[in-house]
Amino acid sequence: MKKPLLISLLFSKSVLFSQTVLNSLPLSLNNLEKTQILNIEDKENKDIYAFAWDNQNINILKYNKSLFLTNQFTDLIKKEANRNLMGATISAGQKPTLYWISGNNKNVLITTYNLDCKISESLNFDFPKNHNYIISSFQENNALYILAKEKEYEHLLLYKFENQKCEIKMLDFSPFTFKNKENVNISFNALIQYFPIKKIEPDILNSLDLTSSICKMYVLENRIILTFDDRVQRTQVFEVNLNTGIMKERTFDSPASKNPLATANSFYNNKKLFQIAANEDELLFEVKDFDSKNIIKKYSFSKNDSIPFKNSPFFVQINNKKPKQLKNTAKFLKDLEGLTAGISIIKNKQNTFVTFSGFGESQDYYFKADSPDQFGLREYYSLTKMVYFDATLNENLDFISDKQSQPLASENLFYYLNFNKTINLYDALELKNYYILSYYDDASKQFIMRKFTDGFMMGDNRNSIINKSIFSNPATFGKINSH
Repeated sequence: MKKPLLISLLFSKSVLFSQTVLNSLPLSLNNLEKTQILNIEDKENKDIYAFAWDNQNINILKYNKSLFLTNQFTDLIKKEANRNLMGATISAGQKPTLYWISGNNKNVLITTYNLDCKISESLNFDFPKNHNYIISSFQENNALYILAKEKEYEHLLLYKFENQKCEIKMLDFSPFTFKNKENVNISFNALIQYFPIKKIEPDILNSLDLTSSICKMYVLENRIILTFDDRVQRTQVFEVNLNTGIMKERTFDSPASKNPLATANSFYNNKKLFQIAANEDELLFEVKDFDSKNIIKKYSFSKNDSIPFKNSPFFVQINNKKPKQLKNTAKFLKDLEGLTAGISIIKNKQNTFVTFSGFGESQDYYFKADSPDQFGLREYYSLTKMVYFDATLNENLDFISDKQSQPLASENLFYYLNFNKTINLYDALELKNYYILSYYDDASKQFIMRKFTDGFMMGDNRNSIINKSIFSNPATFGKINSH
C-alpha cells in the first residue's frame, strides 16, 4: 500500500517547476487504502508500463516512447487480493509479469498478462525452508531480484526471477572477517541484525537516516555493491556479479587523522567511493577511485576553519522541529559527537552535490498520568538528532560556491509532492534525462503522468530543500525506478 511522502520543506519563494502534464486518463480505483501504482520501462523498445490496482482490479496501461497510450487491459483481482505488488518485468513477447508477495513474505505469485489476448496466467513460488527474511528487491536487465537472508548460516540468498523461472544464488560471507567499533570480531549475522542493509536509491536525495546507515546496498548494471562501515578505521566493500554470484572483497582505509576518529562512513557513486570521518577537532573527506583505491581528492577541515564554499549554513535538527543554524565548524563538530556520520552524493551533468551529515536515534519514555498503576506506565517514544550542511564539487572534484544552482529533476518532483499533499497514490520512474510522476487524482478520477526535468522555467530562485530530515526512505516514495 502506498504511503504519503513524509516531507517538510522550507522554501523562501515559490518557483515555477520544470514540469509538464504528459497525459491523463479516466480511471476509477476503489478502496484507496489498499492500492498501489507501479511504473516500469521496457528497455528494449522504450515502452512505458503503468500498473494501478485496487481490491477488485489490476489496470495495465501501455505507452509508447512518446507517452501515447497504445494498449490497456483490466483484469480481475483474485489470488492477488491479499498480497502486495513487489515488482514487475516485461517477458518475451512484450508481456508484463507482476510479482505479488504474500503477507508473510513466504510466497510469490507470478502473474503474466497478455495485453493482446486479454488473458493472464499465474504461477506460485514458495521460498525454500532456509529462507529467513527479505532484505530488498530490485529490477535489473528485465529481471526481478530479491536479496534475502538465509537462516542460521552466514549467507545471503539472491533470487532472480525471469521468464517465469527462478534462479537462486548463495552469497557466503562466512570466510570474511567483520568487527564492531571496538575492533572486536563479530559474525556477519550479528552485523546485519544490528545494522540492517539499506538500499540506496540512485540520483535522488536519500534521507539522512538512510545515508548514515552502516550497511548499504547499491544496484548497478549487472552487479550490486555492498558497503560495510562497521568500524571507523575502514570501509569493507563486496562487489557481487548478478550473473555469476561471484563476490569480490576490497577494503578502503578511512581518512587518516592525528587524533582517534569518532565516526566514519562512505557513499558509492559513479565508480568512486566518497568517505567522511570526524572527531571533535576535524572533519575529513576523501574521494577514491573504486577500482584502484587510489585517492583522487582529499580534504581536511579543522574546527577553526570557516568552510567558505559550503552552500548552506550548518544545521541541527531535533526530531521534526524546524532546523536551527549552527554558528561555525566547531559547533557543527560538537553537535556531531555521538552521532553516526553520513555523506550523500547526487550529480548532474557538471557538478556533484554533497551533503555532510550526522544522524542519531534513541528511545526515551514518560510516565502516563492516567496509569492505573501507582508507579505509572512508561510510554516510549523516539528521539532523533541530525546535523548537516551542503557543498558542491565541480568536474575536477574541487569545491565551488554554487548557492544558486538550478534544482534537479528529483528536487522538483519532491517539491511538487510537498505542495500537493492530496496526492498519496503515486510512483516515479527515472528515464534518461527526466522523471515521470504517475499518480491518481481521486477528485477527478484521473490517472495523470507528469514530466519533471532539471532547472526551472522562469525566475531565478532555487527551491532549496534545507530540511533534510524528513525525506523519507525512498521505499516510502513507492519505488523510484532507476533506468
